Amino acid sequence: MTIKVLFADPTEWADYRPHLQVAFARAGLDVFLSDTIDEPADIDYIVTAPSSQLQDFTPFCNLKAVLNLWAGVEGITDNPTLKVPLARMVEPGMTQGMVEWVLGHVMRHHLETDRHVLHQDGEWRHNFVPPLAAQRRVTVLGLGALGTAVADRLHSVGFDVCGWSRSSKPGADYPCYTGQEQISEALQSAEILVLLVPQTPRTRNLINAQTLALMPKNAVIINPGRGGLIDDNALLAALDSGHISHATLDVFEVEPLPKNHRFWAHPHVTVTPHVASSTRPEFAAETIAENVKRGESGAPYLHLVDRARGY
Repeated sequence: MTIKVLFADPTEWADYRPHLQVAFARAGLDVFLSDTIDEPADIDYIVTAPSSQLQDFTPFCNLKAVLNLWAGVEGITDNPTLKVPLARMVEPGMTQGMVEWVLGHVMRHHLETDRHVLHQDGEWRHNFVPPLAAQRRVTVLGLGALGTAVADRLHSVGFDVCGWSRSSKPGADYPCYTGQEQISEALQSAEILVLLVPQTPRTRNLINAQTLALMPKNAVIINPGRGGLIDDNALLAALDSGHISHATLDVFEVEPLPKNHRFWAHPHVTVTPHVASSTRPEFAAETIAENVKRGESGAPYLHLVDRARGY
């Protein structure tokens, strides 16, 4: 029987269509793939993103699952019309892209490369020798698929890594803290802090005046996770006071970041335009095809979202 899949994100349709067709065929699936709806009751799976125009899933009475194109699902988890399993996107290109972006910016701040890159003025500045990676504590908040991959790579390079997550992560080669009661321990030694926590009501403004005060003076914050994890005003105050030396931010509450936002002009903020980790259609199509195959065979879906937790 032909499986009907609706692709409900028109901005990505042209890029994804050929890759999905190849992936479905490779998985041995007979799929009718479309970006339009004739009869909602015929649709078996919906591929979408929180930004999609499709927000009411009620007409899709025979829907089996919704497959998200993004790793972040905070824009869809609370949708009251969504009654079927929801899977978030995890794919190797996204993971590797995040690892490379974070590693690049951690190395930039660890080596204090800006001392030289931003001061090509003829002055011979040779009075700074950076510590070795083993002498630099990097704390990764969030040890999901992306956070674990980042922490593992930083550890393999030689950094003094520790992690924090809501639930325990046994088997790591570095210290891992767990739960709200241990977040202060994770932050107190964080010379470089990497934020990869999912955004939920519990993690909104996780980095605020109180948690920033726990961090060592001159610490650096790198946020490729979600904009809502940081209280912007508290961060700006910590930067202005010198307690936090720099913030490299890739994600924001409002995107694109408004031109009049203080982050743009602040001398100790680097803004990047949500480029830390993008979904690669050729890899994402394989994840989608695998989940459709699992749905048809009754196997557990990959990367299933816990709606109660929000990720």
